[in-house]
Amino acid sequence: MADKTPDIIYTIVDEAPELASASLLPIVRSFAGAAGIDVAQRNISVAGRILAVFPECLTEEQRISDDLAALGQIVKTPEANVIKLPNISASMPQLTAAIKELQSKGYAVPDYPYEPKTDEEKSIQARYDAVKGSAVNPVLREGNSDRRSAKAVKEYAKANPHRMGEWTADCKTTVASMEGNDFFHNEKSATITAAQAGGAKIVHTAADGTETVLKDGLKYIEGEIVDATYLSAKALRAFIKQEIASMEPGVLFSVHLKATMMKVSDPIIFGHFVSVYLEDFIAKHGDKLAELGFNPNQGLGDLEAKIAGNAELEADYKAAMEAQPDMYMVNSDKGITNLHVSSDVIIDASMPAVIRAGGIGWGPDGKAAPTKCCIPDNSYAGVYDETINYFKENGKLDVTSCGAVSNVGLMAQKAEEYGSHPTTFEMKADGTVRIVLDNSDVLHEHTVEKGDIWRSATVKQAPIEDWIKLAVRRVKATGLGAFWLDANRAHDAELIKYVEPALKEAGIDIPIMAPREATRWTLEHMTAGKDVVTITGNVLRDYLTDLFPILELGTSAKMLSIVSLMQGGGLFETGAGGTAPKHVQQVLEENHLRWDSLGEFCALGESFDFLAAARDDKKAAVLGAAVGESIQKVLMGGKSPEGRVGQNDNRTSHYWFARYWAEALAAQSDDADLAAHFKPIAEELAGKEETILAELHAGEGSPADLGGYYLLDAAKTAAVMRPSATLNAIIG
Repeated sequence: MADKTPDIIYTIVDEAPELASASLLPIVRSFAGAAGIDVAQRNISVAGRILAVFPECLTEEQRISDDLAALGQIVKTPEANVIKLPNISASMPQLTAAIKELQSKGYAVPDYPYEPKTDEEKSIQARYDAVKGSAVNPVLREGNSDRRSAKAVKEYAKANPHRMGEWTADCKTTVASMEGNDFFHNEKSATITAAQAGGAKIVHTAADGTETVLKDGLKYIEGEIVDATYLSAKALRAFIKQEIASMEPGVLFSVHLKATMMKVSDPIIFGHFVSVYLEDFIAKHGDKLAELGFNPNQGLGDLEAKIAGNAELEADYKAAMEAQPDMYMVNSDKGITNLHVSSDVIIDASMPAVIRAGGIGWGPDGKAAPTKCCIPDNSYAGVYDETINYFKENGKLDVTSCGAVSNVGLMAQKAEEYGSHPTTFEMKADGTVRIVLDNSDVLHEHTVEKGDIWRSATVKQAPIEDWIKLAVRRVKATGLGAFWLDANRAHDAELIKYVEPALKEAGIDIPIMAPREATRWTLEHMTAGKDVVTITGNVLRDYLTDLFPILELGTSAKMLSIVSLMQGGGLFETGAGGTAPKHVQQVLEENHLRWDSLGEFCALGESFDFLAAARDDKKAAVLGAAVGESIQKVLMGGKSPEGRVGQNDNRTSHYWFARYWAEALAAQSDDADLAAHFKPIAEELAGKEETILAELHAGEGSPADLGGYYLLDAAKTAAVMRPSATLNAIIG
């Protein structure tokens, strides 16, 4: 008999969300346990994923199960009820840092082979490549995304508006993109016919006729949309040079990519920015840099570490940096630039931050300044460009009166997972790339040059149809919505062939607009106080569910993300983790965690509600309703985490959440047993408030020891995140 699927699965992840779990999860388990609901954990962290794929390198005690693969099967069942916290989509620097930490702790995992030569090294690289980037989401997202702000969160944001920067018509912040030869302009797309369904391979044919199979064993099904496109390396480098040369005094230079999810393409694009920015320096010292193992894709941080102690290289590097335009900074105080680490500036978080601040970034001098935002590919750059233009014309968003912008995103079954699967390649030679079907059809063909980045993505018919139905439901419930699809883009044109007849059959008229036009249309309606549903593909879903929440709420971590799994289960995501590294740094330095678990609270309530509906579990319904009451009290009572030592932090917010949750359960009349169970708990939590808060704050202001970064020490982390013996005794 197969093991029973846990009632609720709570994921083990990384950084700030995982630290928060050390405090929150014991509370959740205690409260759920009173209703007979078990809450299990599954490990999808970077360290966990690494250990799972190298069992032969570990001792018996060190080996762990492949929880990501197991969860991938669970989400395909009606019983699935998963609360997914933000996990790291590891860039190469993050992956290598995790490997080094594991090795230092006695885990004999191999080094990452950058240039594998043997079959063994190629196997090691392939296994690590399956860990990095957006490795988790394609496996777990067996449904489409419904992401919106909870009513209590939105009302609180309107009543307590976050700070917005002022926009002026003469602001010099702009978005710069390639004029052609990018992924957008080179895209081809086709829908697989019955005659074409079956196997396929991707083949590169060099100018001398040499054929290399880049990817074999592909399987396409009837109705599946298959795209192919490439970005010209020569055109990219010309674009970068042009934008650097055209910089105005007082404007910062920046590039905004997503080297985590786009794990193949964007680190390469990032490397081109690094090598063009330092072109003369690299030309002068190329041989020495090659000896040091410098790879531009690893960024300036890696370069600085490699040349440290070499006076000539350090002096020339400093001079080269000073000769170029000032750069947008990640951390001005520490000298960390936009080009230090590819994963430090992630477009879906960085662009909204610039826009929210009124079009400013921070320069090397620590002062605010307008910035040129380079987004090379035109696929979605127009969204940010149009947003900036809108605010230049109309001034900043009024958070107290604006409507709510939600999203229905096409993401099920790896839909449109650009760059996060093994069908993206850097060309090793000039030639032609073809997708060749088993029936001998050439589905797509491109002439490419050495260094070009070629990629393919797909989306199946069933997820598309499910996405359209979800969109119709959400627009009917909300009132306004639009499909963000460009009829002049190859992929979108294929999607429109599904959307238009489906809308006609449903008897509803939902406009279809190109992303730039849809951006302005949405901003106009939300500014007028109307709620709007944005209906998008996967990558744009990722971008918009940061852009609009950051403008409306100040953060995307407070969004409610519901994935209605196609087989009937539920996946509840808890928001973005883009600021998680900074939060961990603050814990290490002064034992204050500003991470807000509001996303976890919202997901928890939805998870209980789902369980109640799926199993007719009345106790789960009572728990879910009480979660909603406690969220409202946490928000309206000002109990959310704040930024400085001595203020509320993540741990104190969990105390207030637990207290309000217990009080709501004790006061309700739908379940007498739960009321009786939580009455003394609520009384004790209230009666010992002063003692508990004092214990929670006692260690603040001093460095904290977590015993690791990617692999935390459980005992040390518990000591940091559960410092109140009084609270622990009450919760159990």
